[in-house]
Amino acid sequence: MKSGHSSARYPDLEGKVVVITGGANGIGEFTVRAFMDQGARVYFCDVDADAAREKFGSPSSNPYFRRVDLRQEKQIQTWIEGIVSKEGHIDVLVNNAARDPRIPLPEVTVEKWDDLLDTNLRSVFLMSREVAPHMREGSAIVNLSSLTFHEGPANMSTYVATKAGIQGLTRSLARELGPRRIRVNTVSPGWVMTERQLEMFVTSAVKKRIRESQCIPDLMQPSELASVIVFLASGMSIGMTGQELLVDRGWKFS
Repeated sequence: MKSGHSSARYPDLEGKVVVITGGANGIGEFTVRAFMDQGARVYFCDVDADAAREKFGSPSSNPYFRRVDLRQEKQIQTWIEGIVSKEGHIDVLVNNAARDPRIPLPEVTVEKWDDLLDTNLRSVFLMSREVAPHMREGSAIVNLSSLTFHEGPANMSTYVATKAGIQGLTRSLARELGPRRIRVNTVSPGWVMTERQLEMFVTSAVKKRIRESQCIPDLMQPSELASVIVFLASGMSIGMTGQELLVDRGWKFS
């Protein structure tokens, strides 16, 4: 998998304070690198501390890493308080962290349901609530939803429910934060060739199905999502808020 990322330059992002959840792997990792390329000061969290250190080195230099369990409100509050204490404000929040287990409905226990909602949706609410008071005019929040919200695949009802919630939360937050000129948008990826997807789900048959389902048959790479996220954080998207961008190479719904 290629490690390239956005080559577009957004001078207004240089020196900006960017906070990213789930930045150690997949789309999150490429998003961290894309903002670094823009000259931003990047703070990211993940539960996979080993991957974060392997890919980005010391947690005490840009990008700045902290292990945070996003199901724990206090850990989120402590992390954000530390960033604000150091920087004074936050310019960009990217709510990326999520899990996407395949669980048939009869096997969805209340515990599994609650745990996934806490990880995928409650964390977006908590991060937005804690970060928004420290954002200035022109700041941006970018949330990650999913193509699955539109397609509704089997055995993913809990995951799809969390991504539907993110869509609604985005629209309402855009209205609430708009008077402060803070923009809130959603990116919904198609099937992206992250390391985890390639290892666990993407067989030769799946690749064939993906190519047949997309208008453009090339397989989606995480760097392409990072490019769109960076665009939504930049001043080039100043007129956009409360919107969803499907980044899926034109998935053809059945």
